[in-house]
Amino acid sequence: MNSRVRVVAAATAISALTGGLAVAGVASAAPGCKVDYTVQNKWQGGFTANVTITNLGDPVDGWRLGWTFPGTERFAQGWNATFDASGAGVTASNVDYNRQIATGGTASFGFNGTMSGTDVGTPSTFSLNGTACTGGVDPTTTTTTTTTTTTTTTTDPGPGPEPGDPTGRKQVERLDRGVISVRSGSGNLVSWRLLAGDPQNAGFNVYRGGAKLNSSPITASTNYLDNGAAADASYTVRAVVNGAEQPASPASLAFGSGYRDVPIQSPGSGYVANDASVGDLDGDGDYEFVLKWDPTNAKDNSQSGVTGNVFIDAYTLQGTRLWRIDLGRNIRAGAHYTQFQVYDYDGDGKAEVAMKTADGTRDGRGTVIGNGSADHRNSGGYILTGPEFLTMFNGQTGAAMSTVNYDPPRGNVSSWGDSYGNRVDRFLAGTAYLDGARPSLIMARGYYTRAVIAAWDFRNGTLTKRWTFDSNASGNGTYAGQGNHSLTIGDVDADGRDEIVYGAATIDDNGRGLWNTRFGHGDAAHLGDLDPSRPGLEYYKVSENSSQPGSWFADARTGQVLWRTEPAGDNGRGVSADIYAGNPGAESWSSADSQLRNTRGTGVARKPSSANFLLWWDGDPSRELLDGTHVDKYGTGGDTRLLTGSGVHSNNGTKSNPSLSGDILGDWREEVVWPTTDNRALRVYSTPNQTDRRIPTLMGRTRPTTSRRTRASTSGTAWSPRRGRTCTTPADRIRATRSRVPEPVGSGTRAGVLTVLAPLRRIPESAFRPVTTRASSGRPHQPAGHHRPRRETSR
Repeated sequence: MNSRVRVVAAATAISALTGGLAVAGVASAAPGCKVDYTVQNKWQGGFTANVTITNLGDPVDGWRLGWTFPGTERFAQGWNATFDASGAGVTASNVDYNRQIATGGTASFGFNGTMSGTDVGTPSTFSLNGTACTGGVDPTTTTTTTTTTTTTTTTDPGPGPEPGDPTGRKQVERLDRGVISVRSGSGNLVSWRLLAGDPQNAGFNVYRGGAKLNSSPITASTNYLDNGAAADASYTVRAVVNGAEQPASPASLAFGSGYRDVPIQSPGSGYVANDASVGDLDGDGDYEFVLKWDPTNAKDNSQSGVTGNVFIDAYTLQGTRLWRIDLGRNIRAGAHYTQFQVYDYDGDGKAEVAMKTADGTRDGRGTVIGNGSADHRNSGGYILTGPEFLTMFNGQTGAAMSTVNYDPPRGNVSSWGDSYGNRVDRFLAGTAYLDGARPSLIMARGYYTRAVIAAWDFRNGTLTKRWTFDSNASGNGTYAGQGNHSLTIGDVDADGRDEIVYGAATIDDNGRGLWNTRFGHGDAAHLGDLDPSRPGLEYYKVSENSSQPGSWFADARTGQVLWRTEPAGDNGRGVSADIYAGNPGAESWSSADSQLRNTRGTGVARKPSSANFLLWWDGDPSRELLDGTHVDKYGTGGDTRLLTGSGVHSNNGTKSNPSLSGDILGDWREEVVWPTTDNRALRVYSTPNQTDRRIPTLMGRTRPTTSRRTRASTSGTAWSPRRGRTCTTPADRIRATRSRVPEPVGSGTRAGVLTVLAPLRRIPESAFRPVTTRASSGRPHQPAGHHRPRRETSR
């Protein structure tokens, strides 16, 4: 069963029964707990509940919560815990990432249940590790008491988000079906998400209004062409599991002309809508947009001049603005300065937003961070003095929740490569599962000379540092000068934990150097299972140094270079992805290379017309080319135009990137989002083409992320639905790189993990081959490939 999950706070005083028996006697050390039990959704024969444990006693290391249903309710399926159920009795136990509950801390999980009729009974008593939860700290000896239980019940008509990974291995986001209707010829292409938690035998019924359109459940894909239907027709989708039809999805979003406009509100004249990301900010199972506004006087780091303020907005899919953050005059505007991440870092089901802040930053509720009257700009507009902060913002309200000093501090400006302020303010960001279970925020500074990466955890409302890697530290000297204009995140050594691929070097999940080719700085890079004939992942990168290879292809676990091309000076763009069905694995090409090369480095066909971004658009397993405001299909005799955006603009000068591309709605194909030319809307395009592929949503994997954010340049890894292998391409949560290839469900290929800038989800074993994750200098979704923002006048 899939039901929309919302966290609903309900203060509850509860006494305990375990397995129907009263608990009495001596309690374990300093007991004290409260349980909030919330029925969030109900339908005929079923319901969804969320349970939050608050520890009021000593810290807990490992927990078991027991209760007994009062009536016909029975446990069916749960997430973020392991469950043991017998009749009306249920015991939920921790998984690795929520094993410990500090004094005053909480742990949450959810489940779907069944019952007879429409009334849902709520348990009146709970026990934590055998101790009655009474809402207070019990004396050493406890006896059973009976108190009134207060619960909150909310009814939601649609079944939305699916449960998380039932194995409890990774924190995941819960998405609804994301049903959309795209005008296709004289009909509508209806498509929806296949969720990673869906049973393999799940089928789907499509309804227009109250009429079912398909004669038997759809099992081969997750799209349906409704020929002859009106453009404004409304659709719902119902999963069919073991012959039983499940509740209806939320109603479809209409793309009447092939696109849907999301209204946005400019901060004033002289502002341009720039990069965007998505995340489930309110926990309702669908995404909201987080958008960066740049002033028209934004500057590259190499250019002097005072800029206007940068603003960050959040919008629903209907265009309602949730909040606006004003970064203030002490954050300079430009592609390299503000890399924002959107992700559920604390595991409460709602995404947060993280970015660098400074004196005068005003959060979404109007609260000023630091000294609101401070002005640290020098005569050239650079900000080379004054405090620097890192802030985690509440995704629903925009309120600053935790602010710490930015790591690394700028220190001596000249130690980063120049003395006037260009290279000291080159920032990158990403999201990684460093412990294999929960996401960490990655913030980085510098790549031309000194390079520093800091990993942060956000737990219980507080940012805490996990580790810092500094090329200035003893033993790390060879890692200086190896960074790219983007970073990439993926599990390169197959240990279940993510690494940070930082240009020509990789940092292990524990913050220590893993490998380093010493080929130096560059722009674009792609990580993924690019060569299906080799075990593990591969990495393709271009370089700027005229004495180093123009491009190179390496084993991502060891950094062993498998092939390279001759030095070519400043090779600004490069892509590696499966774009050509006539060649196995990924194809690689770059600005300075005349060849389209196979996984052995041999030229195989005509070079594509662009080397920028990519996306899955037309429904076959190969990627398409995304550049400027159009999408092309690669062919050996020439490229074919599939889409030209109407009334829209690309971003960041010659980089020509959209605000966002990624699988944010509908089936596994990717949407592309450009601002309209008047900057009054984000125009979201989705494919009108049918597909015979059945692939879990690309955003629902364990990763980063979607999420897309701003970055200095992009690169990415991708997948290819043909072989269940990874072909790299940039794209995914604002990715700097993403890679991996989906395969139809039921193919029997191995599971993989992909990171995307939004919460992540594990892919079922039957769905894909090994995957990669990726990160970016922006948020966990974005396209891959690479375009330079603006030509630097000084390096």
